Amino acid sequence: MPHSLLAVPPSRGGVVPALLAEGREVTGSHLRELAARLAPPMDAVAAYHFGWIDQHGDPSAGDAGKAVRPALALLSARAAGAAAEVAAPGAVAVELVHNFSLLHDDLMDGDTTRRHRPTAWTVHGPSQAILTGDALLTLAVDVLTRVPEPEIARRATARLSSATRGLIDGQAQDLSFEARVSVGVEECLAMEGRKTGDLLGCSAAIGAVLAGADEPTADRLHTFGHDLGLAFQAVDDLLGIWGAEERTGKPRWSDLRRRKKSLPVAAALERDCPAARRLADLYAEPEPPEGETEDRLAHLAELVEEAGGRSWTEDKARALYRSALGALDGVDMPFGVREEFTAFAAFVIGRDN
Repeated sequence: MPHSLLAVPPSRGGVVPALLAEGREVTGSHLRELAARLAPPMDAVAAYHFGWIDQHGDPSAGDAGKAVRPALALLSARAAGAAAEVAAPGAVAVELVHNFSLLHDDLMDGDTTRRHRPTAWTVHGPSQAILTGDALLTLAVDVLTRVPEPEIARRATARLSSATRGLIDGQAQDLSFEARVSVGVEECLAMEGRKTGDLLGCSAAIGAVLAGADEPTADRLHTFGHDLGLAFQAVDDLLGIWGAEERTGKPRWSDLRRRKKSLPVAAALERDCPAARRLADLYAEPEPPEGETEDRLAHLAELVEEAGGRSWTEDKARALYRSALGALDGVDMPFGVREEFTAFAAFVIGRDN
């Protein structure tokens, strides 16, 4: 059953689908052109990962992702009073960094499915997935260094570099959690703030930077994106346990299969109750020789919910949503743009995939 984050205003009409479609449209041709520059077979690995070809190299209409980060970059340019197209280099750069991280994360996490089909490393091998991810990261930096105004290029590149460092730090923390018996919710939030929040924060600011906005304005937009990124990850953690496979493209209870200490699990384990103690015992046990059964995974999900991990995470996502919107106070935006930010935030915590 999908999660239920209902205590937020619904997204306004088709605003968010239009923003996401714009993000895909503005970045699509640039991403294809950049990926085609990569040396073989990395060009094919990138094309497969982005959904443009299938594993046999034939054209494909695969799912290329939601384009949340590019859409935010374009929206942030409008917040600074510029046309969305001004943010195109930033939109492309953040999407390249995001996909660099996905190629590496899928391998490190052992994920075999993404966007309803086999992950790139399972098709092209671990080494090529790593190298392709590295190549996408270098392309992201290259895109921004080509911005014609040197000071704007420097500011945008500095923000992207800082976000990338945070993302990598967060992933390192996330992996270290796997070897630990327990992880507190504050540690989990700090890790997710780096792994997810930093790049969403960069996405929400980089378009404004490219539009020439001052640093205080860019910083407020960054805070909006960072807090929204934490809300986004909280929802992702809910979906990693209770999301419907046909919507998420990942196996049901995928995070529980890996004994991932996500926010709902960390919150549940901090409770002093029988369900939390039983969950801790089961999480500490090695996987049965015959593999995880659906009944065992369902029981783990029930224990997380019984111990309050699900409701705590839903409440936290709502609080982060409100915090993100509060960061926009004091940002002078053209008419209608603030409402687009609000609709976008509501979409992020109300999604089911």
